Amino acid sequence: MGISNIVSVLLLLVLLSLSSNNIKGVEAFHHVYENLQSQSVESVDHLHRTAFHFQPPKHWINGTLISSSIISFLKTGPVYYKGFYHLFYQYNTKGAVWGNIVWAHSVSKDLVNWEALEHALYPSKWFDIKGTWSGSITIVPGKGPVILYTGVNQNETQIQNYAIPKDPSDPYLRKWIKPDDNPLVMPDYTMNGSAFRDPTTAWFSKDGHWRTVVGSKRKHRGIAYIYRSRDFKHWVKAKHPVHSKESTGMWECPDFFPVSTTDFQNGLDLDYTGLNTKHVLKVSLDITRFEYYTLGKYDPKKDRYVPNGDTPDGWDGLRFDYGNFYASKTFFDYKKNRRILWGWANESDTVEDDITKGWAGLQVIPRTVLLDANKNQLVFWPIEEIESLRTNYVRMNNKNIKMGQRLEVKGITPAQADVEVTFNVGQCLEKAETFDPSYTFKPLDLCKRKGSNVTGGVGPFGLITLATPDLEEYTPVFFRVFKDTSTDKPKVLMCSDARPSSLKQDRGPLKQDRMYKPSFAGFVDVDLSDGRISLRSLIDHSVVESFGALGKTVITSRVYPLKAVKGNAHLYVFNNGTQTVNIESLDAWSMEKPLQMMNNGAL
Repeated sequence: MGISNIVSVLLLLVLLSLSSNNIKGVEAFHHVYENLQSQSVESVDHLHRTAFHFQPPKHWINGTLISSSIISFLKTGPVYYKGFYHLFYQYNTKGAVWGNIVWAHSVSKDLVNWEALEHALYPSKWFDIKGTWSGSITIVPGKGPVILYTGVNQNETQIQNYAIPKDPSDPYLRKWIKPDDNPLVMPDYTMNGSAFRDPTTAWFSKDGHWRTVVGSKRKHRGIAYIYRSRDFKHWVKAKHPVHSKESTGMWECPDFFPVSTTDFQNGLDLDYTGLNTKHVLKVSLDITRFEYYTLGKYDPKKDRYVPNGDTPDGWDGLRFDYGNFYASKTFFDYKKNRRILWGWANESDTVEDDITKGWAGLQVIPRTVLLDANKNQLVFWPIEEIESLRTNYVRMNNKNIKMGQRLEVKGITPAQADVEVTFNVGQCLEKAETFDPSYTFKPLDLCKRKGSNVTGGVGPFGLITLATPDLEEYTPVFFRVFKDTSTDKPKVLMCSDARPSSLKQDRGPLKQDRMYKPSFAGFVDVDLSDGRISLRSLIDHSVVESFGALGKTVITSRVYPLKAVKGNAHLYVFNNGTQTVNIESLDAWSMEKPLQMMNNGAL
């Protein structure tokens, strides 16, 4: 993923601000700080560094797809390459802001413990001298692993290249070669050469062609081009884009994969061609720094994708994560027959604080991806391997929590924890607030107006994470239930609100001098017929990943408290609604640090 031309970005921002009063996420846009790109550090500040999330020892990390992803394999290949998962990510070797980008490389046998290796790719040839940007990896029979990536040439044109391992027999894939017959694909005269990037993992079709998708735009229309090849060397653009949408801007980091409409326990590989499937098209929006996805049907003969129309195809569409989450990428894991999602959570701190602490960015915990039983959305859940880090277990059962009460969860490390709670509100749904139809597609506005301290009927109730006892600092993650008179069903809002998360003061009036402390929110598609709704939060010092209703709605927040840190942080269950809520069960664990996490390399 590259940095767009500054002038065009500014123009787009102006146009978009004129056309919409509900644009979110602009605060998190990448800026180029040329004077800071090579400002290295001798040591890092560990106050807000995570313990069990993937981070390099220092400096800037971009998202997973931004610099490829875990390797994706064909069915003819093994579960992972010669015993290892391989993670590539964009990394600044010299500073804690974007710049000097290389493809850093780490390996793992369990997706929890990671070993850093030497960098895989860096600018060195005419076809990538101005940047080795994002891409993906495919295992090609007879060839082995092949990287497809976006290079930037001297003229700032984005082109698609490939790289191969110097020694395919090396299970670590330590060294990579960029052959001189690059590039594979150049933008033609009809295309925007400054917005043409991020090739997806390729898949093989019955017609004998490989296919990959590349993100782009034309004026304000987001575009996903599809390319075909018989030999993985000569690629031809399809007659039409696989999909496009007006007024969405640049489509970065596209992801395109099938999901089963009958098997809700297992994932599908890219080349699966069964009847009982839908396809997912996910794109990352360069302007908003949010992602959205649609479910639909893909016609391999016409190379066209058509969303099913049940949800918006645009900025108000479904999301993998409604919080600080971007540049995501899935892969199919043959070992456990599952599709796994990786995503990037950028810092919400000020640029100066990023420089001071000497690091920026992290990968969220990998998540499994499945189609929900209602067939209208995806569901996400942390991989089971992360549970190996659980320790110091505590439990709470059948506790009623009345209006204004909060119960502390003791016996664990609140700043480094995994907590699962199931609430029961079945006895009080008739007392829920009436839903205002004007908020139908504006959950963020609703969360801002009705925060965790605004009393409702059923809710707000949930968790208070990274808190001081007097709530000078706290990050609440909560639900609020409404009565939707148009459907005669409950409507559930989920929020993760960073506004009260920190006492830190802004350093100045400019955007880079201000912390980004937003309310994040999404509706949860759950009917509450049994009165139950669950919440799981993974808390790791400066990141809170929360999963509502077993992963129907997911929100990631980045927060930087001054007082509620390490041993001074507290965790509570709370209810600020008028109706009593029952804590049917609560299970919480301290989380240990992986035994092996980035212990060498990537420096």
